[in-house]
Amino acid sequence: MGKRRPLPTPETWEQLEMRIHWPEQRSYEVIRPVVLFGDSAADRAHATGQPIRTIYRHLQRFTAKGFAGLTEAANPPPPRTVPPAVRSMIIALKAEHPPLTANAIARICWTCLHYRPGARTIARVLRETPPTPPAKRRFPVFHALSPTRRRWAIIRLHLDGWGVNAIAAYMQTTRRTVSLLLKRFTSEDLAALRPRSRRPRHRVRKVTVAIIQRIRSLQHNHRLGAWRMAAALKQEGIRISPRTCGLIMAKNKTLYAELRPPDPPPADDPKPMPFAAIRPHQFWSIDIRYLDMHQLGGGNIYCLTILDNYSRAVIASCVSRSQDLTMYLLVLFAAIRNHGAPDAIVTDGGSIFRANQAQNIYRALGITKHQIAKKQPWQNYIETTFNIQRRMADVSFETATTWEALLDAHAVWVANYNYQDHWAHRQRSAAYRSPVEVLRWIRGRPFADADLRFVFYSTRFQRRLNRFGYVQFRSWRIYAEEGLANHAVTLWLYRDHLTISYDDLVVAQYQVRYQPDQHHFTQITDPALYPTPHQSPQMTFWERQAGWWNLAQRLALLPIRRIQPTVGGEQLPIDPSLLEAPQDTAA
Repeated sequence: MGKRRPLPTPETWEQLEMRIHWPEQRSYEVIRPVVLFGDSAADRAHATGQPIRTIYRHLQRFTAKGFAGLTEAANPPPPRTVPPAVRSMIIALKAEHPPLTANAIARICWTCLHYRPGARTIARVLRETPPTPPAKRRFPVFHALSPTRRRWAIIRLHLDGWGVNAIAAYMQTTRRTVSLLLKRFTSEDLAALRPRSRRPRHRVRKVTVAIIQRIRSLQHNHRLGAWRMAAALKQEGIRISPRTCGLIMAKNKTLYAELRPPDPPPADDPKPMPFAAIRPHQFWSIDIRYLDMHQLGGGNIYCLTILDNYSRAVIASCVSRSQDLTMYLLVLFAAIRNHGAPDAIVTDGGSIFRANQAQNIYRALGITKHQIAKKQPWQNYIETTFNIQRRMADVSFETATTWEALLDAHAVWVANYNYQDHWAHRQRSAAYRSPVEVLRWIRGRPFADADLRFVFYSTRFQRRLNRFGYVQFRSWRIYAEEGLANHAVTLWLYRDHLTISYDDLVVAQYQVRYQPDQHHFTQITDPALYPTPHQSPQMTFWERQAGWWNLAQRLALLPIRRIQPTVGGEQLPIDPSLLEAPQDTAA
């Protein structure tokens, strides 16, 4: 048995291409391995150097029509012939103005001959036509024509389909000139050929010399303004706007000296600020503002704020339903605890600032109390701060629909005010223009928490709530907030007001009546529970209010256990009367 003949090695595309004689054969050899052997079109495109889209197109034609499809691809139909008139116009336009683009030529052909050649057709026509010498211009340049003829030339080119850019380049003028003329032609038609008069066009004036003289006669009253002048003229049947009256009155004052108002008296020198500070924590300004723009029911809402006069920083601020001494001492305690005590405070003549308890705290902490002059609110820096609060935060206060939203808006205002640049510090360097940057780490006279509690001892008490949100105080069980169960709260007692607060936020407030010893309570009434962010999410079956829920309950007094003496080592029997609970006479 002879040896097996080896298989012929496949020829490369370059070797195979040398044996191809017809275009149909070439197309078939390109796709033959893909059709017969299932080779990849991408590999065949890489091997033959043909675009992969060409291979897919040959495959599509071969699949649809067989070898006839390859024959049609090898012999494409001749290109469409261009009408002679269109060909002549393309050549003439390019010779007259070579910068014309293919799109501009196509638009002109469509306007004049209603035939729109494509960009490739125009390029083929120009490529097949030998170069022609520059043709004679239809119109001279813009500045070589008279005004009427130059307008006619632009309009004529526009009617022939020329664009604004092409007309401007052909006439050697600006696009703005061409655009303005074409805009005028659109609205005025052929009237745009006529020159437009440069005379200013004034409307028919309502103001006559007689009206001006009447205003002059009424203007001898220097106190009349533009609005009153217009009203007086309207009463006489002359309808002139207040703005027009103001312009005429200003011209009359310039022309006639007798109509000018007398010179105002010389302005007095600005009064010095009596409580201007030269260092931080020298003066604190304190006042209360009534927030009358809020949308929350349940009574009035007040904002008590403490301001440092030197840095203009808000030391402490609080939003509350009440404006009593308890709220003031609560905010003052928080300010001194966080920033130390100032040298002096500045307030108005409010009773809570002059209370005996407050005076005792001032003396204990070494704080001097100043009061601004009567009917002179400008002496208190806090008034300016309240004006800033009106501009920055009143919109947020108006849109707040819940107590939590109001507290959040107030906290945002305090932060924005302290950290934004202040007008009083505009002359300082860029690093020290906000109140916080000016105050920095500087503190007033520091006091330990134990010393502050001792100073506020007669009005401030610490207690812890039970699991139901009640606090036990002086033989009474008083409700504060169930959401703060097992938390420590602060009780503020002043005269007949008992306030419960948590984290410097008022939770509840009651009215109390004292026993003859002026220490224990006989009655706790008028409960006021304030909404806070610490409320319990658990819904209650009954509302916690007077008549439905015991918000304040007196505890039963426990009997006093007395130790009985013993005789001979034996304890004597206990008197049964000692085990009886004493009667509650106050109840």
